[in-house]
Amino acid sequence: MATLQHLSSRRAVAALCAGLAAWSVVTSALAASPPSTLATQIDSLISEPRFAGADWGIAVVSLDSGRTLYAHKADQLFQPASTAKLFTAAVALSELGPDYRIPTRVLSSGEIRNGRLDAPLVLYGMGDPTLGADASTAQWPDQLASQLAAQGLRQVHGDLIADATYFAGPMMGTGWEAIDLQSWFAVPATALSVNENQVNVTVTPATSAGRPATLSFDPADAMPSVVSEVETGEARTRNDINLYRAPGESVLYAFGTIAARSPAQSYKLAAPDPARFAGNQLLQALARHGVQVDGKLKVLQWPRRDAALSAQPRILAEVLSPPLGEILGQGLKRSQNLYLQNLLLLAGVKAQADTEQRDGYQGFITSERWGIRAMHQLLEQIGIAPSTSLIEEGTGLSRRNLATPSAMARLLAFLATQPYAATLHAALPVAGVDGTLQWRMRHTPAENNVHAKTGSMSFVHCMAGYVTTADGERLAFSIMLNNYDPPAGAPSASHDVDAIAVMLAGLRSRGEATAASPSVAAHPAN
Repeated sequence: MATLQHLSSRRAVAALCAGLAAWSVVTSALAASPPSTLATQIDSLISEPRFAGADWGIAVVSLDSGRTLYAHKADQLFQPASTAKLFTAAVALSELGPDYRIPTRVLSSGEIRNGRLDAPLVLYGMGDPTLGADASTAQWPDQLASQLAAQGLRQVHGDLIADATYFAGPMMGTGWEAIDLQSWFAVPATALSVNENQVNVTVTPATSAGRPATLSFDPADAMPSVVSEVETGEARTRNDINLYRAPGESVLYAFGTIAARSPAQSYKLAAPDPARFAGNQLLQALARHGVQVDGKLKVLQWPRRDAALSAQPRILAEVLSPPLGEILGQGLKRSQNLYLQNLLLLAGVKAQADTEQRDGYQGFITSERWGIRAMHQLLEQIGIAPSTSLIEEGTGLSRRNLATPSAMARLLAFLATQPYAATLHAALPVAGVDGTLQWRMRHTPAENNVHAKTGSMSFVHCMAGYVTTADGERLAFSIMLNNYDPPAGAPSASHDVDAIAVMLAGLRSRGEATAASPSVAAHPAN
């Protein structure tokens, strides 16, 4: 059966060598002195008394000359939050390339004879995080079912196996916090994902107080077990709705009150068992296309393995994801954690296949660790020391992730020399235009200019990316603010981070900026 092994490692090596040659031009002048006026402006901002207990780390490098325009604690480790996704983007593009499309397949070791298959069907997920969410795969169950029906299949004398074992490891990233695992931003990272592994929960009050409220779900069967004790309260009282699903459990508990005659309340939660939900969707599609399945739906998750896969089953049907470059754009624009974690795991599967083909079996480590190992190898080839980038998962959710601003800026400078540079640049949020920067830096020199990944969690506020100065100089920058909670009456932390990016956008080569302390719009973003 074909896997990621069909991607040539020679192609990645050739592209890397070409990029390293261009990268040497950038690194040759990193020690140059920064313009004093830019330093004065940034220093004036970050030295304000409200930042006395906070840590700023900043690195700004010219892509045209290689000089360092500004550095402040650039070699100190900081929590990067979602700007860590840039490291994931780098290893995914290096290992897989921007054109790779992720298959989702239906397999079987049996033959279709007279419309009947005397063997199980296997719905085999291979890591597509966009299945059911992208326009190209929105109808994926019917696409697969129609391909099977076109081969004359009318009856499956066997089970349907929803197989999510392509990734080896738990369905959460290293360092993810247990309390987050029911949340929409920390959904299971699994090889058989569907509808971004999310379920919408709507709580609707009854017509009168004292009666049970109604819970509804979209998709309807994505939450298999619910215990609801939400009651309808008196009109014009405060809503008090609580939803809880214990880590590793499938039962959702709902309790509290919702006021009579108040609007329905909606929430997004993580789907507890995406593979089972995907299997049920395919079963329903098979029935619509006249294919009867005699057996049951079975779900396989790591560390179990599907014995049928060792028999080299045939591919009976297949749908493909959008190209990886498009997935990356959807993931970075929205800071979509599932997309980036799955891309890291896919890079890990590819790296494992290449290593085992070259060196033989290396013992067990998870797909995530294989991805991190490939990331470290790439960074070492670039010249970024392992001690300056301590990343352990693909999203930035882990608070154990650490990176220096200098390492982030060097990574961005390297990526700008690669054949896929334009893909990455277009995938980043654009100030004032889209993604997590849509409402930020509008009506400033940074609008439609800064292309950058944001990163935020409690007390962590970061941004890293590219900007072109007023004189046309292309810069890579990394801005990290840690251990900061804005005091009452102070600007938001994103406002302060944005202010530095706007300074860079307005910079002129003689060191003068068009705006030293701009007023920019702040909007919550990851």
